[in-house]
Amino acid sequence: MPGNRLIRIEAGRFEACIDDESLGRLGGYVLIQCKDVRILAFISSCSEEAEGFRIGMLPLGEITEDGAFVRGVRHYPMPGAAVTEVDEAFLESMFATYRDYGFSLGKVSNRPAQTTYLQPNALFGRNFTILGQSGSGKSWTVASILQQAVETMPRAHIILLDLHGEYCWRDRQGKIHSAFREGSYRFIDARHLEIPYWLMTYGELVDLLVDPSDSAASVQMAFLRETLYTLKRKEAERLEMGFVSIDAPIYFSLDDLYQEFKEANEMRKDFGKTKGPLFGQFDEFLIKLHSRLSDVRYDFLLKPRRRNHSESLPKLLRDFVGLGEPKCHITVIDLSAVPFDVRPAVSAQIGRLAFEFNYWNPGRREFPLLLVCEEAHTYIPREGGTRYEGTRKSMERIAKEGRKYGVGLAVVSQRPHEVSETVLSQCGTFICLRLANPDDQAYIRGIVPDAESNLMDVLSVLGRGEAMIMGEAVPLPTRVQIRPPDPAPHSQDVDYHAAWREGPEDLDVEAIADRWRRQGRR
Repeated sequence: MPGNRLIRIEAGRFEACIDDESLGRLGGYVLIQCKDVRILAFISSCSEEAEGFRIGMLPLGEITEDGAFVRGVRHYPMPGAAVTEVDEAFLESMFATYRDYGFSLGKVSNRPAQTTYLQPNALFGRNFTILGQSGSGKSWTVASILQQAVETMPRAHIILLDLHGEYCWRDRQGKIHSAFREGSYRFIDARHLEIPYWLMTYGELVDLLVDPSDSAASVQMAFLRETLYTLKRKEAERLEMGFVSIDAPIYFSLDDLYQEFKEANEMRKDFGKTKGPLFGQFDEFLIKLHSRLSDVRYDFLLKPRRRNHSESLPKLLRDFVGLGEPKCHITVIDLSAVPFDVRPAVSAQIGRLAFEFNYWNPGRREFPLLLVCEEAHTYIPREGGTRYEGTRKSMERIAKEGRKYGVGLAVVSQRPHEVSETVLSQCGTFICLRLANPDDQAYIRGIVPDAESNLMDVLSVLGRGEAMIMGEAVPLPTRVQIRPPDPAPHSQDVDYHAAWREGPEDLDVEAIADRWRRQGRR
């Protein structure tokens, strides 16, 4: 037998021959020693050969003279260097680095007695992402993290965008169930939250109402700015405010706006003989605005029933961040009943509301927020045209600037290569579950730190509920078995065997048709 020795170094990967199979456990750690160089490596592959066992290793970092771990490899060993098992005490001290925070996500996969602790400041304050293909355990991971957050930090403030009704749902009797304990959450239907149009900025109103391809677009934008400012200044006088910005969140009547455009568009002089300077310039604008007002799917935005005056803003903000009655740690905003093509408009407003709240909050350092974006690829895509521009701007602003104002972002997706690269590149911690798609693996490999990019090869062999955690919130890249959440989210796979053996013989198809017509799943 050759003993344990390093035989090959290439492209950031090491190979070694060992004579002890137990040393080559996948997901385990080994120490490579050559003179004064000590490198901690992760075992990514193992195969049996005539001369012993061959293991593939990914270098994680160096061990300094005083025993500290430093990410990245600056001093490479020579072939023939000794490969030894890592001292248990050293690994335990590494994993216990953040034990005092009490925030854990599960156990080290090949060391079930070893708990993995995370650094919550690095996790929540520097953005993180949960990535994994369908069925890999993303919802379990989200629920487990948020349950831990509430349990260990009883004044957490979290906003969760629930696209499929997995975290709060109604049974057939109408009773609400949740993946969070009673009293820790509040369920809000996105349609009833009512984030009204008058909270939108001038730029967002332009995106909503002006067609950039229209030859009169510049005239429409100029008139919109002038009219909007006039209407808001009138409301500011009623509120006894002084200077008012065009982007100030104060009420104005959409009907008044429409009427101003209509009158200017139809204006004639000299007893109707001469057309006004803006005659016919706003035809497309009026058609687009009228179509939006006629579309019931936009009623939550354009026809608010409760948020229809400036004084309603504080109540909206309280409900949004969990300070309403009853107070809660997690605000679950259910988007499952919102039509697919309207979700970008809703999520854009939610993202901006989260940022603006703490931007203007002088106590932001004592009241940080976390916005969790489930299925982020559906509304924060890399591409998709102007339809998604508002959402991308909102979420990218949080990703880039949120840390300064106490607004963290959690991005959850099963299609990483379809998510905005700007958003993902700003994440400090990556929680990667099973991902077999090579495009997704390649995309993540280009975003994670160089020292950890080679770990992407492990993603295709992860078990369900198992994750590779990399980045600032863990002391070293770790393969973790996620702790099952209690209670669990409503994300279990459909039991085809049971349903096709014992399922109903008939359905209320009339009710299905009615829901479809009303565009409401409840």
